[in-house]
Amino acid sequence: MSETSTATPIANLPGVVAGTWAIDVAHSEVGFTVRHLMSKVRGVFAEYSGTIEIAEKVEDSKVSVEIDLNSVTTRNETRDNHLRSSDFFNIETSPKMTFVSTSVRANGDDWILTGDLTIREVTKQVELEFEFLGVEQNPYGQTVAGFEAKTKINRYDFGVDFNMPGAGERLVIGEKVDIHLIVEAALQA
Repeated sequence: MSETSTATPIANLPGVVAGTWAIDVAHSEVGFTVRHLMSKVRGVFAEYSGTIEIAEKVEDSKVSVEIDLNSVTTRNETRDNHLRSSDFFNIETSPKMTFVSTSVRANGDDWILTGDLTIREVTKQVELEFEFLGVEQNPYGQTVAGFEAKTKINRYDFGVDFNMPGAGERLVIGEKVDIHLIVEAALQA
């Protein structure tokens, strides 16, 4: 489909039409931030895939994402290998993190996407706040839509509870993890 499509645009998402939109990994980012002592460590996952099934009524839309945990990078190979170990992601037994939406609702000008996040075979419901960034036609003639989303999780809830003691009663690694997504998705023909 292109912008000349006769499909009906979706209310509240100008330019978006019902259909399957594939996440374009080359123009998207799945990242996280976690506290480490007196700073924050940022990381991204380089390999993931996902689809957004836009329904005629936005509230009936679905999102499904699969992330390869082996693709984590924080710009430090030693730390990345530790994150892949059983202390954190345990990629030997749980190589993927997944998200499958269960609902979407308006939140003022933005949206709340609720779904099931699975890490280390533990599934918890999370809410992502997301902003619709618009629709354009890319240089290859594809219709693409942009979204930005964020959420915060407690890594302990997913069995990712490794830590080391710091000074006093402090721990070296924070338990809260900020997750951010920048997504460009292409409408599939």
